[in-house]
Amino acid sequence: MMQMNRGMTMQYRKFGRLDWKGSALGFGCMRFPTMSGDRSTIDEPQATRMLHYAIDQGVNYLDTAYGYHGGNSERILGRALQDGYREKVRLATKLPVGSVEQTSDFDRLLNEQLSKLKTDWIDFYLFHGLRDVRWETVEKCRLLEQAEKAIADGRIRYLGFSFHDNCEVFKKIVDAYDWTFCQIQYNFMNEDYQAGTKGLEYAAGKGMAIVVMEPLLGGKLAVSPPAVQSLWDSAATNRTPVEWGLQWLWNKPEVSVVLSGMSTLKQVEENLASADRSGIGVLNSEEVALVARVRDLYGKLSPIPCTACGYCMPCPNGLDIPRNFSLLNNAVMYHNFGDARNRYQRFSEEEKASSCIECRECEEECPQDIPISSWMPVVHKILGEGMVFEKCDLPPGSTASRN
Repeated sequence: MMQMNRGMTMQYRKFGRLDWKGSALGFGCMRFPTMSGDRSTIDEPQATRMLHYAIDQGVNYLDTAYGYHGGNSERILGRALQDGYREKVRLATKLPVGSVEQTSDFDRLLNEQLSKLKTDWIDFYLFHGLRDVRWETVEKCRLLEQAEKAIADGRIRYLGFSFHDNCEVFKKIVDAYDWTFCQIQYNFMNEDYQAGTKGLEYAAGKGMAIVVMEPLLGGKLAVSPPAVQSLWDSAATNRTPVEWGLQWLWNKPEVSVVLSGMSTLKQVEENLASADRSGIGVLNSEEVALVARVRDLYGKLSPIPCTACGYCMPCPNGLDIPRNFSLLNNAVMYHNFGDARNRYQRFSEEEKASSCIECRECEEECPQDIPISSWMPVVHKILGEGMVFEKCDLPPGSTASRN
């Protein structure tokens, strides 16, 4: 094992059928530190320090995508992997299937990504965010055929896909090709959502490696409301909410790599320490049961299943969809509507929920299938007009209990 600072060791896990092991912790390059609140403007010196530190401590799997940080994630990552760092890692990025209109787009986009990443090859190339409708694009534009040509000429090494749809669609896609790996949204709140546990086990049964994204539901599980924290505090072993979420995943033998989108060096350090303590069977049966109790409680607290992935953005009318949802969810979970309403009033008029014109373009892109245009009037009534949450008619998709 590679030695880490403070006497830690990186844990490595089997990666499907490959004769290679990935670091338990993978670096997700979707949430780099930014400047002036602009997601496309990355704090490059800080992001580079974080990447180098993680790699130096044994992280060997880096995940980015064409559209992350307004297209700049790949550029920053490419520059950070110079001076020998590229050879220390396996690099994953994704074809933006939603931007493909014809077969020739595959080569155009892949070659652009290779240039931005300053590399001659991509180790793990994914079809990004597959849903049933995007799988139709894969078939119509013969993207599997194009990918096989890229494997033959050395531009990519292994092919996989990331996924946002139901389990039956997931199984259909898994069965359609001899994939090396897949990437699924998975955490202790999502056992029965999208691919879920059934999909995880199905893909692993086919010999595929499984990379996990959204292990903490876009950070929603990183800080617990008081009721949830009380449950965590009842455990014999003291862990942070973040570590509970990560260890629950690492406890499963089917999981190959857990991605974390880290925004600070402290987060990198803490997650590395958690990875050091990770392993299959680390959680005992009582601790697994405790996580299930936390899941049940969370399901009663957060009304909107938004992970702040940003796929719904940009809104053509200027509305900031994830920020509106985050404000309402936090207000409900922490029962702190005053702070949420104050923050909402500081939004520009176009950023507020009230600016929604119900065009529904965002709903076509939402991986969580949230009825966004139905939620926006509710958000404005509660945060903008002061209506009591319990008196609002909630649209479909709410998981909150008012009891």
